[in-house]
Amino acid sequence: MRRKHRRLRSDADLDITAFMNLMIVLVPVLLLNMVFAHTSVLELNFPESGGQAGDPAETLQLQVVLGDDALVVSDNRAGVIKRIPNRDGGHDFDLLGQVMQEIKSRVPDKRDIVIMARKQTSYQTLVTTMDTVRSYETVVAGSVVDAELFPEISIGDAPETERESG
Repeated sequence: MRRKHRRLRSDADLDITAFMNLMIVLVPVLLLNMVFAHTSVLELNFPESGGQAGDPAETLQLQVVLGDDALVVSDNRAGVIKRIPNRDGGHDFDLLGQVMQEIKSRVPDKRDIVIMARKQTSYQTLVTTMDTVRSYETVVAGSVVDAELFPEISIGDAPETERESG
């Protein structure tokens, strides 16, 4: 009795058509999503603990204090410039942007600002505040551009109010 052994042929062709179709669709989709998943990094400064010496015009320090019920824009000379109460259950960032534009028109050489947040301040509120005080959109020669306000942002702790400490 003779056994017949069948040998498998190893020269069979692989059909990779389905895989190539998947790659043709997948690569452009991934490349398009890269544009939307873009991360930007801001350089932040921490306020200096010592007093600043120098020109009195240079010692002007602008501050935005993020409170529960309002945003308070102030400086170290005149005190509170504008208290912006909450609107529709959240901070009024549109009015904050207008106030920043008015301040920038009065002190055009000023580039730095301190944002003072409480421990309970949400990350989104802090980021939106930084974006609002850094620049604003305006139209120049028929194009929408970002105009500079106060790009050098420092972050600090907000002072405790009597309501929080009591």
